Amino acid sequence: MIFEGKAVKVSQLETGVVLVTLDLQDESVNKFNQVTLSELGQAVQTVKTLSNVTGVVFNSAKDVFVVGADITEFTTWFTLDDSVLADKLREVHEIFNEVADLPYPTVAAINGIALGGGFELCLACDYRVMADSAKVGLPETQLGIYPGWGGTIRLPKLIGVDNACEWICGAGQKRSEDALKEGAVDAVVAQEKVLESALHLIQQVTDGKLNYQQRREEHNAPMVFSPIEKMMIFESVRGVVGAKAGKHYPAPMAAIKTVEKVIGQQREKAVETEIAGFIKLAKGPVAQALVNLFLKDQSIKKTASQYAKGSESVKQAAVLGAGIMGGGVAYQSASKGTPIIMKDIRNDALELGLKEANKLFGGQVSRGRMTTEKAMKALNGITPALSYGEFEQVDLVVEAVVENVNVKKSVLAETEKHISSDTILTSNTSTISITELAKDLQRPENFCGMHFFNPVHRMPLVEVIRGEKTSDEAIARTVSYAQSMGKTPIVVNDCPGFLVNRVLFPYFGGFSAMMKEGADFQMVDKVMEKFGWPMGPAYLLDVVGLDTAFHADEVMAQGFPDRMQHAGTNVIDKLFEESRFGQKNQKGFYRYENDRKGKPKKIYDEEIHSILASTVESQTEFTEEDIIARMMIPLCIETVRCVEEGIVGSPAEADMGLIYGIGFPPYLGGALHYLDQMGLQTFCELADSYSHLGKLYEPTETMRDMAKSNATYYGSAV
Repeated sequence: MIFEGKAVKVSQLETGVVLVTLDLQDESVNKFNQVTLSELGQAVQTVKTLSNVTGVVFNSAKDVFVVGADITEFTTWFTLDDSVLADKLREVHEIFNEVADLPYPTVAAINGIALGGGFELCLACDYRVMADSAKVGLPETQLGIYPGWGGTIRLPKLIGVDNACEWICGAGQKRSEDALKEGAVDAVVAQEKVLESALHLIQQVTDGKLNYQQRREEHNAPMVFSPIEKMMIFESVRGVVGAKAGKHYPAPMAAIKTVEKVIGQQREKAVETEIAGFIKLAKGPVAQALVNLFLKDQSIKKTASQYAKGSESVKQAAVLGAGIMGGGVAYQSASKGTPIIMKDIRNDALELGLKEANKLFGGQVSRGRMTTEKAMKALNGITPALSYGEFEQVDLVVEAVVENVNVKKSVLAETEKHISSDTILTSNTSTISITELAKDLQRPENFCGMHFFNPVHRMPLVEVIRGEKTSDEAIARTVSYAQSMGKTPIVVNDCPGFLVNRVLFPYFGGFSAMMKEGADFQMVDKVMEKFGWPMGPAYLLDVVGLDTAFHADEVMAQGFPDRMQHAGTNVIDKLFEESRFGQKNQKGFYRYENDRKGKPKKIYDEEIHSILASTVESQTEFTEEDIIARMMIPLCIETVRCVEEGIVGSPAEADMGLIYGIGFPPYLGGALHYLDQMGLQTFCELADSYSHLGKLYEPTETMRDMAKSNATYYGSAV
C-alpha cells in the first residue's frame, strides 16, 4: 500500500496501473467530507511522484462510488464570507484539475451511485466505466444550488450543451443505458466487471488503440458556436427549463447562464465563473430553505427508523375496501414486495381495484421502470377476497372504507374477530379520532391510524396516528410497513385531523371566508399557484373530493369549535348539497373531462357562479397580498399549535408533513421556516391586522412571547 488514509488508499499493480480506492471508514457509503477531500488531494500528489505508471483508476471499495458531498459539512460553507467560500470551492477545483492533468490516462470505475461531487470526480477522468446497475447525476439544483466542482464546465463538453443543461437542471439520476447513449460514460458492464473493464481501457491506451491526450485536448478547448447557433441552443433550453422550474427556483436558470458563459472560456476563467454563480445561489433564501428540507428529510427518516427498530416485518398485509384508497394501498404494497389481500363486499369493486392496479403496473412497464415479468408477479401479489378466509395469516390490516365513524367502528370490530391476537389493525381515516374508533375493539393496544394520501402511489407521506391505548409495537410495525412501501412515515398523536388535515382545514377556512365576501375562486387559485402551491384551494378541494371535505369539515368544526366552526352555508356545504363532489363525479368548482391519456382535465363551468351566489354575504376587493395572507396565516398558526400541543414530535416533522402531504411550497422551507424567514414579530403584526376575521388569525401566546424576544420558532438547522 503506497498511501492509506481514513477514506482513500493508493496501491499499484504489477502492470503499472495505480488504484486510487475510495473507502470512507465507519460509513456505509463514500461521501466527500473534509477528510475524503483532503486525502484525495494527498493521494493525487502521491500518484504524481510514482514511476512506471501506465494509468490511474479511481474506484470504490463500497457498493457505491461517491454519493456526493457530505451535506452536513458542506452547508456550513454557505455561512462563510464570499471570499472564504470561494477559496474553499477553489481548493476542490484544484484537486479535480490535478486529476484531469495527471500525466497518465485516468479511468473512473463507477461501480455504484456517483452523484454530485462524486460524478464531478468521474468527469475529471479521461474515461468512465459504469456498472449496469449504477446511476450517475448532478442533483444539486434540488438544493437550490448548481454543481460547484466543475460540473457546469466539463459535462457540456462531454455530452453536448442541451443534454448537459437537461442533466443539471433536471437534477435526476441517470441510468447506465442513458448515460452510455448520451456519451457520459464509455462502457457499461456488469458490476463485478467494472474494475476489470477499467483496467482493459488503460491497456488499450498502452497498446495505442486509444488516444487519451487527444481526448483531453478536445475537452479542454473552449466550445465554439456561431452567434446564431449559440442563441438558438440557449433560447430553446431556457424556454424548456424555465417553464418547468418557475420563478421561485432560480438554480436551474442560473446553471444555464453559467454554462452559456463557461463553454467559451479557458478552464481557469471558467472555474471562477462557476464559483461566482454558485456563491450567489448558496447565499440565497431558496438554497437555505431547500437545504434545510434535505436535512429535515434525513432527520424524519432517522426518527422513523428509530420507531421501527426491533419490529417484526409485515410479510402479509390486508386492506379493507377496494376503492380509490384501498386499491392504491394494495398496488403500493404489492409493488414493493409485500403481498396483500384486498377485501370488499362487492365483486365489481374488487374488479375495479384490480383494474386500477393493473393500469398502474402497466404504466411502470411502459416507462421502463419495471419489466413485464416483475409487474405480473407483483400484480399476483394482490389477492381479491369477499370474505375473511385468509385473514388469520395477516400481520397488518389497513381499513380504508367510507369516512364515517359508525361504519368504520362496525368494520373494525368485525375484522378484529377474524385476525390473530397479535395482528396490527390500522385505519386510513383522514380526520376521525383513533381513540374514538378504538372504543369498541377488544385489543385497542393493537390499533392505530395509518393515513395515506391520494393518490397513494405518488404521495410520499403516511401519518401513523397513536391513540390513547395504542402500543409501541403497533406503532413500530406500522412505521416499518410504511417504510417497506417506500413511504415516509411521521408519527403523530391523536386529535381531529391529526397533523396534515388539522392544518389544511384552517387554510380552507380562510378560502371559504373569502368566498363569502365575494372572492373569485379562480383568482384565488391563480394567486396561490403563483405563490408556489401545486394547485389552488378550489382545485385542491375538487381533487380531495367535496364530499370528503364536507365530512372532514364537520369533524374539524366539532373538534375545534372556537376557530373552525362557521355560521351559515359555506361553499363546501353548498357544493356538497349540489352533489358536486369534484373530480370523482366530474363536477365541483370546475368541470372535468378526461384528456387523451385518460387524466381529468379541468374546465371552467359557467353554472358555478350562480350555484355559489347564495353563499355570498358581502363584496370585498381582494389584492394578491390579501389572498396570500388570509390563506397562509391560519395554516401557519395551526402548525405552531400542533407543535406546541405535542401532536407532532418536532418542527422538522411538521414542516415535512405539510410539504409531503399537501404540497406546501418547498422553496419556502415549510410553514415554520416560512415564519422564521418573515420574522415572528412581522408575522404577528400581520395576523393582528386580520384579527377581526376570527380566532383563526390569532397567534398563540408562545408565538407572541418569542416575537417580543426576537427569537425564531424553528431556526436555520434541524
